[in-house]
Amino acid sequence: MSRPLEGVTVVEVAMWAFVPSCGAILADMGADVIKIEPPTGDPIRGLTMGGIKPGQGSFQLMWEIFNRGKRSFTLDLNVEGSLEILDKLLADADVFLTSLLPPARRKLGIDADDLMAKHPRLIYAIGNGQGMHGPDAEKGGYDAISYWARGSVAASITPSALPYPLGMPASAFGDVQSGTALAGGISAALFQRERTGKASIVDTALLGAGMWAMQASICGAKLMEIEEMPQPGRLAMPNPLVNSYRTSDDRYVSLCMLQGQRYWPGLCMAIGRPDLAEDPRFAVESNRVANIEACIAELDAVFATRTLAEWKAALATQSGQWDVVQKSGELASDPAAVANGFAQEVDYGDGRTMTMVSAPMQFDRQYLRSRPAPELGADNDAVLAALGYDEDQIIDLKVAGNVY
Repeated sequence: MSRPLEGVTVVEVAMWAFVPSCGAILADMGADVIKIEPPTGDPIRGLTMGGIKPGQGSFQLMWEIFNRGKRSFTLDLNVEGSLEILDKLLADADVFLTSLLPPARRKLGIDADDLMAKHPRLIYAIGNGQGMHGPDAEKGGYDAISYWARGSVAASITPSALPYPLGMPASAFGDVQSGTALAGGISAALFQRERTGKASIVDTALLGAGMWAMQASICGAKLMEIEEMPQPGRLAMPNPLVNSYRTSDDRYVSLCMLQGQRYWPGLCMAIGRPDLAEDPRFAVESNRVANIEACIAELDAVFATRTLAEWKAALATQSGQWDVVQKSGELASDPAAVANGFAQEVDYGDGRTMTMVSAPMQFDRQYLRSRPAPELGADNDAVLAALGYDEDQIIDLKVAGNVY
């Protein structure tokens, strides 16, 4: 399968997860992503996540998943002469992708105005915290604060009885949502340049992506002139068929039957309680709403009588929508995930393989195959040679400290 971005060159100057996750998607889509790292490498190489330390299981987990398929080029942009090397690299590049803050970009001479003046076909893509305008334009951000906290996600899901806001459900949770949006923006900019010849500055902010995810609540709160949309809790759901229920083996099934009246009789039959369909308290939608706590209590009692495996078999006999509340460790073997390649085994060619989640888009009904992330500076000589530097010049650059 040909990849949609084959022939596109991306130069990435970014750290941590947000912008690198965008680069990973572009690499999966076929772009040649050259990641410029400082001599010490992207700090995510040394990040411990959930107790998983770098090197555990012979992998640097967070580095691998957000930098798969890239090439690593260790160029110290603070050393005199390095900007000349970068300019040679950008002469034939399509995209410059960065997470550096404006003061750092200006200091290094790699801000949008600097690079686009020299390379008018270059698409300049930025991932930032709070946007390119306003009082926080030059302030950094992380997804835990800009996306999760400031973006209202934490407040919206935290029960009022808890003493502190809930944390993100997974490391880099907001980063990957924001990185996906940035990858989409870059793809659109490439299309625009192809059509019109115009190169664009593409910007995605963690705060903006968080607000995009929370737009129903943000717009609803504004419309109702309140600070926060109400959290009804599971006993105050307007539809008992949109709720989660605990099984006898302490697992959960999630029902999402928005057309309650359509599916109620079939559900009652499937769970072995056809009498509930005729019960005047629950027979019609309005009565189920009026007696919501009693209805949920009945369903709670029923679902507590069987295991998850038993409920999977029973619920498969009716036509309403439902699924299992799964745990992260179960997803790699989920039948749909396996059939569609949503999780894939990436072969490192040395006897090691690592499970990675595939990019969330497919082409020609096939998932995009990922490749291993690079070792630090693995592609230095190849990149420099492609730029016209001979062996002696490459040695000189290493001695001068431009390249490591």
